[in-house]
Amino acid sequence: MNSVNRSYLYAGLTILFWATSATAFKIALRHVDHVQLLFLASLTSTLALLVVLLSQKRLKEALTITKSQLKWSAFLGFLNPFAYYFVLFIAYGLLPAQVAQPLNFIWPIAMVILSVPILGQHLSLRSFFALILSFIGVVLISSQGSFSVFAKSNPLGVALAVGSSVIWALFWLYNVRDSKRDEVVKLFWNFLVATVLCLGVGVFRPNFFSINLNGALASIYIGLFEMGFAFVLWLKALSYAKSTAKLGNIVFFVPFLSLIIIWIVLKEHIYWTTLAGLVVIVGSILYQRAGKAESNS
Repeated sequence: MNSVNRSYLYAGLTILFWATSATAFKIALRHVDHVQLLFLASLTSTLALLVVLLSQKRLKEALTITKSQLKWSAFLGFLNPFAYYFVLFIAYGLLPAQVAQPLNFIWPIAMVILSVPILGQHLSLRSFFALILSFIGVVLISSQGSFSVFAKSNPLGVALAVGSSVIWALFWLYNVRDSKRDEVVKLFWNFLVATVLCLGVGVFRPNFFSINLNGALASIYIGLFEMGFAFVLWLKALSYAKSTAKLGNIVFFVPFLSLIIIWIVLKEHIYWTTLAGLVVIVGSILYQRAGKAESNS
């Protein structure tokens, strides 16, 4: 198997795992609360990444960390996975999966906007127009099939789902500043930090350690296949890719495949506004990226 085929094989597996995440979140949240889910998933991811490091004989490298690197790991681990999934899981508890998932997908546009104050980049007219299109997509999805003053909408859930995209974008923008370390090593520390933070929050919550089997299994699945192994597979895909830009575009299959799984497993009626809004958001991201590609050519 040549490198290009390997790249798409790893990417395809990652896309499949990520597409199941929205459904897995909703199933898990039927049995555990958002803190329990985040703790179990983060712990599972930490152990999974530990196994990866051991298999690669790089555990010593991972544990050799400077004070500066530890500070970065604490900060980045707070942003993602702790704050990101903490907010996202609450949003999933308030919204249908078909609404929370695409609203969480506007992070590429959020990254463009946040790169202005954080990285000092210029906001182009194309990026501004893409932002307007994304906002229209958010409005469509939030309406949940009805425009009668958003009768079905949950404003807090919508705000949290969109806010999680902002946190995700912040994480990746600041992650660039810690680019010298290996990504798997950084992910291991990020999930370890999140596990400790969840434990610190959980010990003050009643019944935190009362977790039934269904909740535990769903959380472990999320920790393995939405978080830990999925990130490693995606990094492998990028390492074999001849064009990371072209490979990155297949990520846009995730929300559409996710809707199919939501419809089949969760039995949610998919609103026309969800599909329309998702098409608008993905279109706005591709439109913005096309402008960036033109400017780099």
